[in-house]
Amino acid sequence: MDSSILEKVRELRGQGNSPKQIARALGMSPAAVAPYVRAVAEQASSTEAPEAELAGCWVNAGWSEGLDVPDTAGWADDVPGEQETAGTVSVVVARKHGWDKLSVCAYLVDVYCLGVKHALGPDVMSEVELHRFLPRYFRIYPNGWREAPLDLVRHLVFGAVDYARDLGFEPAADFARAAGHLGTWEEKPAITFGKDGKPFYLAGPNDDVRHVVKTLERRVGPPPNFDFFAPMPESQISLGGHRLTS
Repeated sequence: MDSSILEKVRELRGQGNSPKQIARALGMSPAAVAPYVRAVAEQASSTEAPEAELAGCWVNAGWSEGLDVPDTAGWADDVPGEQETAGTVSVVVARKHGWDKLSVCAYLVDVYCLGVKHALGPDVMSEVELHRFLPRYFRIYPNGWREAPLDLVRHLVFGAVDYARDLGFEPAADFARAAGHLGTWEEKPAITFGKDGKPFYLAGPNDDVRHVVKTLERRVGPPPNFDFFAPMPESQISLGGHRLTS
């Protein structure tokens, strides 16, 4: 994402211009401007109000499989590899809300390709309700979840968003509302995303597989510049000479 364009969009948005007006002012198409407008909205949501006191962060055990992660204190992840959930990372962040409640956000992140696929919250709940929520939210992970420092989950979520944007994919629309719980993001990702440093697309049941694959081909070139696995009926597995199965 071009930082100079981002600054111009932030300035124009601050002046009350609509996305269409911004596109016209910059000589860009509305579709090209849209990612910058969303990025400005996410950054604004994380800075427009003082951060509430952090109550806790959690991430699934095994989150680091396939990623290149720096040797940073508190980031260690010692779960054995070859997990079925590899590439799918879940994060929960809770902040104080009043004297006896918590405000909770959760993020489902594709760290190999698509970035944030879904976000929840902020939802207000009691501490008891949070402790009931965590096992439900992390139920797909065989090794459970663990507490994590805020800097780790911030690099995981915002870093995956940056990585996906470079590949041509925007985070889920509900991310903008939940982004503020992660705090401000003005850093470069310390984690190398993609599976072993290369985009790997694992198709979900509601994905537009052809759109994703074509976008990857435009951004990084055809396979083997990226890998994918998209189980589909035999009649639907061909695109541009490539089979959509591994």
